[in-house]
Amino acid sequence: MAIFSRVTDLLKANINDLIDRAEDPEKMVKQIIIDMEEQLQNAVQGLGSVMASEREMLKKLNEAKDESKLWEGRAKDALKSDNEELAKKAIDKKLTADTSVKQYQKMYDNISSQSETLREQVDLLKKKLVEARARQTMLVARDKVAEARKEVISAVGDLDSSGAFAKMDKMEKKIAEKEAQADAAFDISGMDDEEDDEFEEMENKKVADDELARLKEELSKE
Repeated sequence: MAIFSRVTDLLKANINDLIDRAEDPEKMVKQIIIDMEEQLQNAVQGLGSVMASEREMLKKLNEAKDESKLWEGRAKDALKSDNEELAKKAIDKKLTADTSVKQYQKMYDNISSQSETLREQVDLLKKKLVEARARQTMLVARDKVAEARKEVISAVGDLDSSGAFAKMDKMEKKIAEKEAQADAAFDISGMDDEEDDEFEEMENKKVADDELARLKEELSKE
């Protein structure tokens, strides 16, 4: 059957090797899954057809066996009745049935062997399909991670190539210059000196007040 050849060829293929050699593993495994699903469907249909033939042939085999037993029984009955001529006719019928039994048995064994082989291949194909689907999930996840990494690296590269940080450094330098200019203007304005004079005057007044209080206390003691 052609279905055996197609399924066998597919099963011989090493899925991992096919994927590893592919330029685009995700697309490759998707195509493998599509092919395997198609072949599995064909194999299941072929198996169903073979099993139907197997059941039909078994039915004919059993019918031929029953017919052989029937004519054997009739031949015995004829011999018990001393009717040898009738017994011979029954034996001829039995021999014809026996020939059919041999033919049907041979055909049944052949179909049964094909059915068993195809059933094993269908089971194996199902397992490989599960394996391929699991690999597909992994590949899709890895592809998304790799794509995200590429985008991040590209974004960092764009920042470096556009001189974004260099521009920020230049801006920071300008701001620092403005801050220095502001500090210089503040120093020149003398605002700090005025504040220092006020604090110094307040401290001097306190010293004078303390000294005046001390002298008053000494006079009061005299």
